[in-house]
Amino acid sequence: MPDRRCGAHIARRAALKLVSFRKEGTVCLGILKDDQVVDVSSASDNLAGSPMPASMSELLSLGASGLEAFRQLSESASDTHAMSEVEMLAPVHDAGKIICIGLNYKDHAEESGAAVPEEPIVFSKYTSALLGHGGEIELPSVSEEVDYEAELVAVIGKKARHVSREDAWSYVAGYACGHDVSARDWQLRKPGGQWMMGKTFDTFGPMGPALVTSDEVSDPHNLAIRFRLNGKTMQDSSTCQLIFGVDEVVSYLSRVFTLEPGDVIFTGTPPGVGMARKPPVFLTNGDVAEVEIEGLGTLRNTVVGP
Repeated sequence: MPDRRCGAHIARRAALKLVSFRKEGTVCLGILKDDQVVDVSSASDNLAGSPMPASMSELLSLGASGLEAFRQLSESASDTHAMSEVEMLAPVHDAGKIICIGLNYKDHAEESGAAVPEEPIVFSKYTSALLGHGGEIELPSVSEEVDYEAELVAVIGKKARHVSREDAWSYVAGYACGHDVSARDWQLRKPGGQWMMGKTFDTFGPMGPALVTSDEVSDPHNLAIRFRLNGKTMQDSSTCQLIFGVDEVVSYLSRVFTLEPGDVIFTGTPPGVGMARKPPVFLTNGDVAEVEIEGLGTLRNTVVGP
């Protein structure tokens, strides 16, 4: 079990990277291999004797045997595309729940002027916020302070209720890069505080480019995480700095509500966000936003509007 010590990073084998994408109007499942999208859905109309899953959540619900059958099928698939030739979707484009953890890096809590939380701070996004690699983050006309937040995303692989921290790892299907785009003026200065409203504008939940299965990530609590804005590094940290680790978060959430296959958890952002800079730095039309996490790839989106 990961112990969240910051240290030397372990060499990793080539990971199985699951993707969702739209081709000719149809949502397909595949793998990302050498920056090429391999269309596994077109290789067969069934998976291990069952109909081919129509979404990532359905694939994850088949468990380890379903993922292994998908892996084997991908080895014989020959229909490949460059990512630019298809519309990349969030790997779990049909997530049932998008759960977010706030102030989950000590340094980020300090730069925000907030006390380090004693329990996870939880809010949510709606699925309309999800956006895939290469998609456009849309700046809303009603906000002037749209900020960036690089985050590690964990995806649930099987139903979890009242799960212990020790058992929590077995409920995580995999990990992805996430970008918790945040309208600070809505989040912090609306009457009563509007964390969710400030976080869930359409396109405010980029995720991808792929879902890397948990067996390919030796320690999710020791991954370099960075955010670049127009090529300039703005956040540079490690997931070893998480206050509440993935196991603790999964256990904590499962005491309140049932987690299901395909549920997505944004685990929090490290320091370096735009609102804490002097002067503040907010996203503007034409910006290129990149989230890079060690072993998981780079999520790249452009910013447009308002």
